[in-house]
Amino acid sequence: MIAMSAPLEDVLDRLMRLVESQLTGIFGSVLLLDKHGSHLRHGAAPSLEKGYTNAIDGVAIGPKVGSCGTAVYRREPVIVADVMQDPLWEDYRELVAVYGYRSCWSTPILSHQGAVLGVFAMYSMTVRLPVEAETRLIDFTTRIGGIAIERKLAEDQIHFMANHDVLTGLPNRALLEDRLSQAILYAQRYDRWVTLVFVDLDNFKLVNDTLGHNAGDELLRTVASRMVECVRATDTVVRLGGDEFVIVLFDQPTDVDLISQSLQKIRAAIAEPVHLGEHQLRTTASIGIANYPKDGASPETLLANADAAMYRAKEFGRDNFQFYAPEFNSKAHEKFVLQEELRNALAASEFALLYQPQVDLRSGRVFAVEALIRWNHPTLGVVAPTSFIPTAEETGLIVPIGDWVLHEACRQNKAWQDAGLPPMTVCVNVSARQFREKNLVGRVVNALQESGLEASYLELELTESLIMQDIELAVATMNELQHLGVQISIDDFGTGYSSLSALKTFPVARLKIDKSFINDVADDENDQAVASAVISLGQKLNMRVIAEGVETDDQVAFLLKNNCDEMQGYHFSKPVSARDIETLLNPKD
Repeated sequence: MIAMSAPLEDVLDRLMRLVESQLTGIFGSVLLLDKHGSHLRHGAAPSLEKGYTNAIDGVAIGPKVGSCGTAVYRREPVIVADVMQDPLWEDYRELVAVYGYRSCWSTPILSHQGAVLGVFAMYSMTVRLPVEAETRLIDFTTRIGGIAIERKLAEDQIHFMANHDVLTGLPNRALLEDRLSQAILYAQRYDRWVTLVFVDLDNFKLVNDTLGHNAGDELLRTVASRMVECVRATDTVVRLGGDEFVIVLFDQPTDVDLISQSLQKIRAAIAEPVHLGEHQLRTTASIGIANYPKDGASPETLLANADAAMYRAKEFGRDNFQFYAPEFNSKAHEKFVLQEELRNALAASEFALLYQPQVDLRSGRVFAVEALIRWNHPTLGVVAPTSFIPTAEETGLIVPIGDWVLHEACRQNKAWQDAGLPPMTVCVNVSARQFREKNLVGRVVNALQESGLEASYLELELTESLIMQDIELAVATMNELQHLGVQISIDDFGTGYSSLSALKTFPVARLKIDKSFINDVADDENDQAVASAVISLGQKLNMRVIAEGVETDDQVAFLLKNNCDEMQGYHFSKPVSARDIETLLNPKD
């Protein structure tokens, strides 16, 4: 149940029933320590009286709080043979007497790092101490309970990190579109506005450069907290990254003056002095505003127009806010030019593929390469995909570009095989727009047939967020691809799942741990917990796990220690040309 991500309450309930089935006259109970570490909450107690479990739900831990609260407080087992006589139960005797429980043996549940997670207790209707068999069962149960709770905490952490900014705790870009889409739907229904506020702190780089990044981080946390205090619970404050924030003001009146009052409040809060060590700073912000429906009907348009308005505020000397007006959006022309250049690039064969090796961590063997597109722009030189893929996705050009990548990668892999190189897999990223195309499977078949490459040597990489957009459609498409013999992997794992339990339904061969979890994995305990949880989860579901963005010996050592299967990153090789791959795999030439 743990490996298959069953709900924690179901796991603990089953565990308590298992304990009770082994013994006579014993009632099992688990209480969970809350996130503040001060109170115990109900976890599972299938056979205890409901009135009793409700009464102790939320009890504070302490030096004289029955068996359970005291066991957690002391961090050691507390065995009480007679609750009616033991002084630890003095304040709870009247409560427990109603239900007839006479003995209670409580053992704290600890994590593998020694942190208290909760407490396991055995109740009996008779005055007695546990026998040896019961003591052994207590030890076994607390270990299993600890594993279940730790797995749930790790899963929760993955979910949180996927949707929240680590520094400020605010929602991140992954949650923004969802919150904004909901706000727009509500505004449509009730004829209201949605106000999108783009906030960029002024001269933030100067703080980092003069006072250091720790001071910069503290400033960001302070400003984030102030903005949250200025808005309602239904509004959303998002950190996009760096010193950029977005605020979604939900259910706004169709009155610019009233909205301006809210913005003045936010602006004033940001400008309050901030104490950073011996320094007192007053920071300001450039703020751009776009309103639905006047300034855009989609989340993307609203965000782009609020961004344009923010740049207008900077042009006006910073420390002010500007409502969007069409003439602000000078970027529209640039985007139009980029679209035209992209169309020409496809016709003029300006795209090229680089290949980054993927390595078996145990043997060191290169078993696959990931195909990565680059644009050889006639005037700008080599353009990275981050500069043009979003526009290609937005305009639909990603479909023919992605089709070219698929054909070229298959052709190149077959050419390597024909040249006598050891057979290996070529991995191709599939975008959300490509995946939604009804003829995706046909395009894959066509690429394989034209190149003569066997399907087993092609792997398609899908992102988590892509799959979660429509799970039923995604699974059906993945099953078709698997039936062809094509392998499927999930890219950027840990950044987009709404439910890890859905993972077991996917016909997936590999999970790729996102590099954001690998960057600091040698030193950061949170990243270590997430990475090890993903590795364990993947392997329990018979999937291979590959870490991307591996650059250091310490990262490799951690991955080996935690039994990760594969790696990809600069530690072994940066993305290189097809010819360099041949040299790498066939050095004698």
